[in-house]
Amino acid sequence: MDLNTVWFLLIGVLIIGYAILDGFDLGVGIMHIFLKNDDEKRIAMNAIGPVWDGNEVWLITGGGALFAAFPIVYATVFSGFYIAFMLLLTALIFRAVSFEFRNKVESNSWKKFWDWAFELGSLIPALLFGVAFGNILEGVPVDKGDVFTGSFIGLLNPYALLVGLTGLSIFTLHGILYLSLKSEGELKQRMLKSINFTWIAFLILYLISTIYTIFSFPFLFEGKLSNLLFWILLILLLASIIYIPISAKAGKIFHAFLSSSIIIASIIGLSAISLFPRLVPSKINLDYSLTIYNSCSSDRTLFTMLIIAIIGVPIVLVYTFFIYRVFKGKTVISKESY
Repeated sequence: MDLNTVWFLLIGVLIIGYAILDGFDLGVGIMHIFLKNDDEKRIAMNAIGPVWDGNEVWLITGGGALFAAFPIVYATVFSGFYIAFMLLLTALIFRAVSFEFRNKVESNSWKKFWDWAFELGSLIPALLFGVAFGNILEGVPVDKGDVFTGSFIGLLNPYALLVGLTGLSIFTLHGILYLSLKSEGELKQRMLKSINFTWIAFLILYLISTIYTIFSFPFLFEGKLSNLLFWILLILLLASIIYIPISAKAGKIFHAFLSSSIIIASIIGLSAISLFPRLVPSKINLDYSLTIYNSCSSDRTLFTMLIIAIIGVPIVLVYTFFIYRVFKGKTVISKESY
């Protein structure tokens, strides 16, 4: 295993960490749309209030790692997805500000505005992350000179939108399970009732997107079916999908939440195996694809960054564990709450 492969794996781990942790944040924000009163909305915001900003550290770290390890990929993808990323960042900024501003003025219209900022700031990123993921899987119009030749409208193609909706559904389910863990009474009961509907929606969308992928992008499966890790992740994925309604019905919500986390990790892992060693397949010609070898930094840079990662990642993990340990249990609101 060379440094290029190690960094491929490390960036994959960072993406998985972000998707699992901020995934339920986004899901809670989406469910915020359907909550009935101010107390329920405050419980939802305070359920993720202590952890959401720490969860987004994984996104920043992943972007920084991509820039350092594979700068050509960073430059090509960010230039091609520029409008989408600006929309994404705007949504995330408004979402962040809504936490601090919502309770500053005792006005229904004021609170309603920041509620919409929080909700759209969760829904739009959840959808756009999936759309970006779908575009990477099907291939991006990159020419021989590593230049993106497509358009923003071209990114909103049927397959990418389908993957976007699939991502939106699993993040919503993930958020419902987390909010079920953090709430009590009527709110918890309504979250429990919504699990099956959201699970069915995800299952249907995932099956459709998988069939679409198999028949439209066979290059993703070339030589992968003999990979043992591919089958391990596939079994984990299918077992976790089946186990969610079973564990939810049995009242084992934490087990269901772990299952949704495994689903997210498995989907990303299977996609990484399918792409490897490509990072960005070229829709124009697969020979123009950006790989871990033709888009990487020097070996010295990769080695230096690896040392930093070996030191830094455990610190992030310890911090994350500590925060969740401190703020475990049900969410209780007070005057000082969001």
